[in-house]
Amino acid sequence: MRALSILLFVAAVAFALGPFTTPGFGGFDPNLYPNPQTDPPVQPAGYAFAIWGPIYLWLVISTGFGLFKRHDDPDWNRHRLPLLISLVIGAAWLPVAMVSPIWATILIFAMLFTAAIALARAPARDRWLGKAPIAFYAGWLTAASYASLGLTGAGFEIAYGEVTWAYIGIVLAFATALVVHGMRRDEPIYFLSTVWALVAIAVKNWGDVQTVAWLALAGAGLLAIIMVAEFIRFRPARTGAA
Repeated sequence: MRALSILLFVAAVAFALGPFTTPGFGGFDPNLYPNPQTDPPVQPAGYAFAIWGPIYLWLVISTGFGLFKRHDDPDWNRHRLPLLISLVIGAAWLPVAMVSPIWATILIFAMLFTAAIALARAPARDRWLGKAPIAFYAGWLTAASYASLGLTGAGFEIAYGEVTWAYIGIVLAFATALVVHGMRRDEPIYFLSTVWALVAIAVKNWGDVQTVAWLALAGAGLLAIIMVAEFIRFRPARTGAA
């Protein structure tokens, strides 16, 4: 168990260092698509990507705590392998995203899938250093995966245009959020980062593509209501497990 906890901590650090080792990435190059995606409605406003800072930091702190304080705890070991796979893929994602949006989309869905498994297996104890950071990470990946899918669909002119792909991305992100949260209903903080992304999509499209803005805002509002209700519902259990 110690070896796996060491590998997971190293992977989290490597993942967090990605923006420094791959400088210059500011989103997919519009010209990588046959139909250049210069201002796609499915993409959140630029400020939203600042969420990566807290995600990186929280994951490094969490995996460091797991290494030094919980390396021999079997409850902490169950989530380590899928989270390790997700973070290893994440560490390689930026270089891939700079050259291939198709492969980047495939990889980010792999990150989401393995992060969701890790969330389902995350320990109940040490909430803020155990399952909460994984939930926060998985929530953002839920929105980011479908934004990437929408960019790829519109950029390669697959069946629909940019606005329809934005609708598809928002609806699928919302549906996936409900499914993933259903795997671990005692951690509603998962919704926080998904709501952040949907609100940023609404902000990006407000006054320009109003239908996309309203759809994203509606999705964010519904998830926020569920999140608050789940916080209230599971508060005694979380207090006891903290």
